[in-house]
Amino acid sequence: MAIEAKFLIFFVVALLALLMAESNSLVWTNEANDAADQYFPNKANNGQGSLRSYQCPSQCNRRCSQTQYKKPCLFFCNKCCSKCLCVPPGYYGNKGICPCYNNWKTKRGGPKCP
Repeated sequence: MAIEAKFLIFFVVALLALLMAESNSLVWTNEANDAADQYFPNKANNGQGSLRSYQCPSQCNRRCSQTQYKKPCLFFCNKCCSKCLCVPPGYYGNKGICPCYNNWKTKRGGPKCP
């Protein structure tokens, strides 16, 4: 009986450890997906990103944080984000990740989005 009890205890501990490792893995996967979703366009939305409109100000603050022209950068970034629901990663460049953001041009043909 003592051997069976030890085996049962070992089995329960191993099962708990396995369940904890699996749930930890799911948390990391969801966090990685959430981080990727903020940049990559959602193909179901015709090239628009998966940001929500309430996320635009914080993403544009990040995007425009290192420019000396902060006010115009924030204005146009928020305008572009509200239309495209995507803000490229980093402080400059990387616009190819957000096609809508990248392809929106001014009347003169220059880039509208910072």
